[in-house]
Order: sequence, then structure tokens, then C-alpha cells
Amino acid sequence: MLSAVERKIEQFIADLNDKEVSGLYAQLPHGKRLRAKLILKIAGGSISVIKTAAIVEMIHAASLLHDDVIDDAYTRRSKPSLNALYGNKTAIMLGDVLYSKGFLELNNISTDVAKMISNAVVQLSLGELKDVSLSKTFNLDKDLYIEMIYQKTASLMEASAGAAALLAGKSKEAYMRYGRNLGIAFQMIDDLLDITSDSATLGKPALHDFEEGKTTLPYIYLYEVLESEEKEKLKSLHAKKLSIEEQFWIKTKMQEYQVIQKSYQEAKLLIEEAITLMNEKGEDALSNIAMQMIERDF
Repeated sequence: MLSAVERKIEQFIADLNDKEVSGLYAQLPHGKRLRAKLILKIAGGSISVIKTAAIVEMIHAASLLHDDVIDDAYTRRSKPSLNALYGNKTAIMLGDVLYSKGFLELNNISTDVAKMISNAVVQLSLGELKDVSLSKTFNLDKDLYIEMIYQKTASLMEASAGAAALLAGKSKEAYMRYGRNLGIAFQMIDDLLDITSDSATLGKPALHDFEEGKTTLPYIYLYEVLESEEKEKLKSLHAKKLSIEEQFWIKTKMQEYQVIQKSYQEAKLLIEEAITLMNEKGEDALSNIAMQMIERDF
């Protein structure tokens, strides 16, 4: 059914009757389509479900286009990002087109679904702003970090699961909790991979997040356990280009204090709760999607 979602997105883009937009969109990587998979697994393959999945993926693509501009990211999935190829203005405007088309098409689904997904995009935008603000200093507030990744990443996954439940006539609360947990854990694990994976695997430089000013969970936990002089050293490395020696020091200290494992356990607890919720509903496919997220080596 994912192929039906792809065709629907292509149709939505074709409806715009703009060759430039069609050409630019064709160059975007499709990614995992995780949000679409959740919607299809929860609600089946009716036309309204296919449309909702397509809209959510267009909105997600728009957020990534804006993300790359905000982060000065010149690669995505090991390929040049759209802003690297055509400039920030083009990337931002294509994102705006995808957002706008998505909202237009939401009107054809249902009022409740439209409200749920639109509210998630408000949260997503607030999360983007919070991410920029938090990157200006070394953030030590774990609650602020969790709130930011909820808004920026998990809110749309939560809304996707909730909208699918509405379309399927299912009680939405457990599915929204599942989507929320999945989204927060997904971002936590993504943040871990920025530290533990090599540049070739990531498709971007390793420890790129910290160099960009992002203080993700492992850095917060590391700061808490370091001695005072080392605390100052870690803060001094924030938001700067790291040498090989400085990268090695950070990774060595994280290994010494097992902060990667601690951060991973936090993500794992969220996933385990999500799996339990779906097992209680007999939603084996959704449990399996969640399970795949934690079956990784760090």
C-alpha cells in the first residue's frame, strides 16, 4: 500500500501544474515513510487513509526541507540537500508549497483529522523554534530537550497514529500514546547514532549535532558526571568544529561513564511501553515496527 501513497503524493504534486515544483520534489529522498506505515497499519487502505498518509508525508518532507536550511545541512541521506543544490530560498519555498498543499488536501478528509494534524504542525513549528533557541547555549535542562523533541518529531507521529485511529473508528488514546513514545524514542536513537555511527553510515559528519550547537541527551548526561574541569572542557567544545582529538575525548568519556547505554535505556523504556500498548490491542504489526527501532547495536 505504500506504493499507493507514493502515487497519491505524485498526484498531489501534479495537481499543482508546476514543472519546477515537480522537478524539485522528484529529487527529494523518500526516507523510511514511517508515518505512512503507521497510518496504513492502523487504518487499512481506503482512499481517505491513503490520502491522509500522503498528506502527512508531504508535511514531513516540508519540515525536513526547512530543517536543512536551519541547520545549514548540505547533505541528506548521503546526497546533497536541496538547499545545497539550489539555495535556501528555493528549499524554503518548496517546503511552503508542500505544507500549503497538505493543508488544502486535509480539508477533504475530515474536520477532526484536519484539526489533529494541523495542531501537530503548530507543535512541530514551535519545536523547530525551540531547537534553534536551545542551540544558542549549552543546554543542561533534560525536560526542555524532551519537550523540544516531542514537538519537533513526536507530535506529527502522535497525530498520524491518532488520525489513523479516527479513520478506522478506533479509540485514539492508546494509538496516540504509541505514536508519541515512538517519536520521542526515534529522535533519541537518531541523536545517539550521530555519536556512535561513522560519517559514511550517517551521510553527514559524525558528532555534527554537537558542532551545530545541539545538546542532546548523551551530552546532558555526560556533563552531569564529569569533574568540574572536564565540565568546562565539554562546554568549551559546544558549537565548534571539533578536531579528531576532541571527538575522541568526547567519545572516550561517554564510553567511560556509559552515557550512551543510559540514553539508549531511556529510549528503550518508551518503546517497551509502546509495544505493551499495541500488544494489548492485538496490533502485532505496530509492535513489530516499534521492536525494530530498539534492535540495534550501539
